[in-house]
Amino acid sequence: PPEAFREVVCFADLRFGSFALLEEGALAGYALLGPFKGRCAYRFSSEVSVYLRPEATGKGLGSAALDFLEARARERGFHALIAGVTAENEASLRLFRKKGYEPVAHFREVGFKFGRWLDVEYLEKLLG
Repeated sequence: PPEAFREVVCFADLRFGSFALLEEGALAGYALLGPFKGRCAYRFSSEVSVYLRPEATGKGLGSAALDFLEARARERGFHALIAGVTAENEASLRLFRKKGYEPVAHFREVGFKFGRWLDVEYLEKLLG
Protein backbone atom coordinates (compact mmCIF):
# COMPACT_ATOMS: atom_id res chain seq x y z
CA PRO A 1 0.00 0.00 0.00
CA PRO A 2 1.21 3.54 -0.73
CA GLU A 3 0.94 4.59 2.94
CA ALA A 4 3.18 1.74 4.10
CA PHE A 5 5.72 2.57 1.39
CA ARG A 6 5.69 6.23 2.46
CA GLU A 7 6.85 5.17 5.94
CA VAL A 8 9.85 3.42 4.37
CA VAL A 9 11.03 6.26 2.10
CA CYS A 10 10.01 9.48 3.91
CA PHE A 11 12.09 10.71 6.84
CA ALA A 12 11.47 13.60 9.24
CA ASP A 13 15.22 13.86 9.93
CA LEU A 14 16.67 15.50 6.81
CA ARG A 15 20.03 13.75 7.26
CA PHE A 16 18.29 10.70 5.84
CA GLY A 17 16.90 10.36 2.37
CA SER A 18 15.48 8.23 -0.40
CA PHE A 19 16.78 8.45 -3.93
CA ALA A 20 15.41 7.23 -7.25
CA LEU A 21 17.77 5.24 -9.46
CA LEU A 22 17.22 6.02 -13.12
CA GLU A 23 18.42 4.21 -16.20
CA GLU A 24 17.83 6.09 -19.45
CA GLY A 25 15.13 8.14 -17.72
CA ALA A 26 13.20 5.12 -16.43
CA LEU A 27 12.95 4.09 -12.79
CA ALA A 28 15.43 1.25 -12.23
CA GLY A 29 15.15 1.15 -8.43
CA TYR A 30 15.76 3.23 -5.34
CA ALA A 31 18.34 3.70 -2.60
CA LEU A 32 17.85 4.64 1.04
CA LEU A 33 19.97 6.29 3.67
CA GLY A 34 17.79 5.66 6.70
CA PRO A 35 17.90 5.48 10.47
CA PHE A 36 19.60 2.45 11.98
CA LYS A 37 17.80 2.82 15.31
CA GLY A 38 15.72 5.60 16.78
CA ARG A 39 17.68 6.24 19.95
CA CYS A 40 20.10 9.16 20.24
CA ALA A 41 23.15 6.93 20.80
CA TYR A 42 22.82 5.69 17.19
CA ARG A 43 22.60 9.14 15.56
CA PHE A 44 25.95 8.67 13.77
CA SER A 45 24.90 5.35 12.22
CA SER A 46 22.69 4.85 9.18
CA GLU A 47 21.13 1.88 7.45
CA VAL A 48 21.79 1.75 3.70
CA SER A 49 19.59 -0.08 1.22
CA VAL A 50 19.64 -0.47 -2.54
CA TYR A 51 16.72 -2.00 -4.42
CA LEU A 52 16.91 -2.66 -8.17
CA ARG A 53 14.40 -4.01 -10.63
CA PRO A 54 15.59 -7.45 -11.79
CA GLU A 55 16.30 -6.20 -15.31
CA ALA A 56 18.48 -3.38 -13.91
CA THR A 57 20.95 -5.65 -12.10
CA GLY A 58 24.47 -6.40 -13.31
CA LYS A 59 24.98 -2.97 -14.90
CA GLY A 60 26.87 -1.17 -12.14
CA LEU A 61 23.82 0.72 -10.83
CA GLY A 62 24.04 -0.85 -7.38
CA SER A 63 27.71 0.04 -7.05
CA ALA A 64 27.05 3.63 -8.19
CA ALA A 65 24.13 3.88 -5.77
CA LEU A 66 26.31 2.77 -2.84
CA ASP A 67 29.00 5.29 -3.83
CA PHE A 68 26.32 7.99 -3.86
CA LEU A 69 24.90 6.94 -0.48
CA GLU A 70 28.34 6.84 1.10
CA ALA A 71 29.15 10.34 -0.18
CA ARG A 72 25.87 11.68 1.25
CA ALA A 73 26.53 9.86 4.53
CA ARG A 74 29.99 11.45 4.86
CA GLU A 75 28.57 14.92 4.09
CA ARG A 76 25.90 14.39 6.74
CA GLY A 77 28.30 13.29 9.47
CA PHE A 78 27.60 9.56 9.67
CA HIS A 79 30.29 7.28 11.05
CA ALA A 80 28.93 3.76 10.44
CA LEU A 81 26.78 2.36 7.65
CA ILE A 82 24.83 -0.85 8.16
CA ALA A 83 23.18 -3.01 5.51
CA GLY A 84 20.69 -5.80 6.22
CA VAL A 85 20.52 -8.32 3.36
CA THR A 86 18.50 -11.50 3.01
CA ALA A 87 21.13 -14.23 3.37
CA GLU A 88 20.18 -15.94 0.12
CA ASN A 89 20.60 -12.74 -1.92
CA GLU A 90 24.10 -13.59 -3.09
CA ALA A 91 24.33 -10.74 -5.60
CA SER A 92 23.62 -8.10 -2.94
CA LEU A 93 26.00 -9.70 -0.47
CA ARG A 94 28.74 -9.71 -3.15
CA LEU A 95 28.07 -6.04 -3.92
CA PHE A 96 28.32 -4.92 -0.30
CA ARG A 97 31.46 -6.98 0.31
CA LYS A 98 33.06 -5.62 -2.87
CA LYS A 99 32.37 -2.09 -1.59
CA GLY A 100 34.15 -2.79 1.71
CA TYR A 101 31.25 -3.80 3.96
CA GLU A 102 32.18 -6.48 6.47
CA PRO A 103 29.78 -9.15 7.75
CA VAL A 104 28.99 -8.54 11.42
CA ALA A 105 25.90 -10.64 12.14
CA HIS A 106 23.77 -13.46 10.78
CA PHE A 107 20.25 -13.76 12.16
CA ARG A 108 18.40 -16.99 11.53
CA GLU A 109 14.77 -16.94 10.43
CA VAL A 110 14.06 -13.34 11.48
CA GLY A 111 12.26 -12.40 8.26
CA PHE A 112 9.13 -13.94 6.83
CA LYS A 113 8.05 -13.39 3.24
CA PHE A 114 7.22 -15.43 0.17
CA GLY A 115 5.58 -17.89 2.60
CA ARG A 116 8.81 -18.86 4.34
CA TRP A 117 11.32 -17.86 7.00
CA LEU A 118 14.46 -16.05 5.84
CA ASP A 119 17.87 -15.46 7.39
CA VAL A 120 19.29 -11.93 7.33
CA GLU A 121 22.94 -10.93 7.28
CA TYR A 122 24.13 -7.55 8.51
CA LEU A 123 27.20 -5.90 7.05
CA GLU A 124 28.93 -2.74 8.27
CA LYS A 125 31.28 -0.15 6.86
CA LEU A 126 32.99 2.46 9.01
CA LEU A 127 33.47 5.77 7.24
CA GLY A 128 36.25 6.89 9.57
